[in-house]
Amino acid sequence: MQITGEMLIGASFVRGTEGQQQAFNPATDQPIATPTFGMGGQAEVDRAAQLAAAAFDPYRNLPLALRAEFLEAIADNIVALGDTLIERAQAESGLPLARLQGERGRTVGQLRLFAKVVRDGRFLSATIDPAQPARAPLPRADLRLAKMPLGPVAVFGASNFPLAFSVAGGDTASALAAGAPVVVKAHSAHLGTSELVGRAIQKAVKDLGLPEGVFSLLVGAGRKLGEALVAHPAIKAVGFTGSRQGGLALVRTANARAEPIPVYAEMSSINPVFLMPAALAARAESIGSGFADSLTMGAGQFCTNPGMVVAIGDDNVQRFIAAASQALAAKSAQTMLTPGIHQAFRAGTAKVDGVEGVEKVAQGLAAGEQPNAAQAALYVTDAQRLLSSPVLAEEMFGPASIVIRAKDFDEVLQLAEHLEGQLTVTLQIDPADYADARRLIPVLERKAGRILANGFPTGVEVCHAMVHGGPFPSTSNAMFTSVGATAIDRFLRPVCYQDLPDELLPAAVQEANPLRLPRVVDGALQTLG
Repeated sequence: MQITGEMLIGASFVRGTEGQQQAFNPATDQPIATPTFGMGGQAEVDRAAQLAAAAFDPYRNLPLALRAEFLEAIADNIVALGDTLIERAQAESGLPLARLQGERGRTVGQLRLFAKVVRDGRFLSATIDPAQPARAPLPRADLRLAKMPLGPVAVFGASNFPLAFSVAGGDTASALAAGAPVVVKAHSAHLGTSELVGRAIQKAVKDLGLPEGVFSLLVGAGRKLGEALVAHPAIKAVGFTGSRQGGLALVRTANARAEPIPVYAEMSSINPVFLMPAALAARAESIGSGFADSLTMGAGQFCTNPGMVVAIGDDNVQRFIAAASQALAAKSAQTMLTPGIHQAFRAGTAKVDGVEGVEKVAQGLAAGEQPNAAQAALYVTDAQRLLSSPVLAEEMFGPASIVIRAKDFDEVLQLAEHLEGQLTVTLQIDPADYADARRLIPVLERKAGRILANGFPTGVEVCHAMVHGGPFPSTSNAMFTSVGATAIDRFLRPVCYQDLPDELLPAAVQEANPLRLPRVVDGALQTLG
């Protein structure tokens, strides 16, 4: 499939006229010469959003089986792109082929997961409270609840996952599964990759005869086009993965509209790892080695990267630091996704370098002449320094972390209370630690969306139970997840139907249950088994 540099607006291929962009190869530090990508503006936003609005009612009222088939067709079309997609993604991201092949598998896997979610229909929350005309002192009306999509969704491709959090990533998959048309803004770091995947979605729309406005892909100057898209009255929700600054800018735009809309923004997290005393005493060296592997995975460019370690400062934590330092010293510098991300990482580590009382105890191998390559770093300081220096709790977004040495477990609890909201927290823990853990876990439950034991936070399983979200500032809305089956809930709202004739009800709550759904009827779950 050829990359042309055109936007995909409904069924049309549109060459933007608001300037040009070139894709960029961070591994060579050079632009990719052809093709150039024409940037869109307000006219293209209007056209894509209007097509999405026109497609909304026809698309959401399609049979669930056809909606599921659409998601599976997108997955099949992405796989059919073969090496063309992987090679282009590598050229635009500098990521290893194996990582991108795995990410493609995750991308098509979550599309197929949402196809199953659509087919089983539980996401509709079909609920029936039958009429009780003889109830005293007042009769009860017939009340039936089903969920419907919010409306067209704007999705912003993420820099760190050119496939899994991009054009056909989790936000798009869950929105389409909910019955919402999607308008994607391609990330400038992977323009060609975005076009290839966009064409795979566009082909599925055409082959299944769906309304053309179900999907569009726009290219344009980041803030200008993005804010125009979020401000458009046809857009009813937003999915975003990126920086805190970018996410909050979209939240402000969404809240300034005549009709404010939800922005589901995943923004920043340092994902602290708590080393409990018995676990540390038993296996400090293996924990240190595993931590170094997690920290440097993907050049540290995961939103779940372990950017802080908390432990009581004794000989055992020194064993951990020594093991982690030894492992990091052998880690090669890795190309980061963009020059901007590399510069931000260097600026973040420079700020930590400048804090008195913080010691850099380990570095990875130097980058040498390798462009845009991050050198791993590990820092150590004490709890009081962290509490008095806010910069130490900021995300560095790269292969750098800081070990915080507490004087006792009460200070560990104080540090936990001090944390901002996080996507994850991790406990390295043995049975002898459980009593202390019972004191710590209630704090961590208030701080994070996922609590891990005896692992590391990098790696997010796509399944029904996963939560990839958390309190602010890790996300803009702690009630939802951007990964896993329940990500669909972000783009749905409940509607109650009172005394409507059966013929006018959504199929999910019709008396004969034509969709064969499990439903809650008069407060009791009714299954078909």
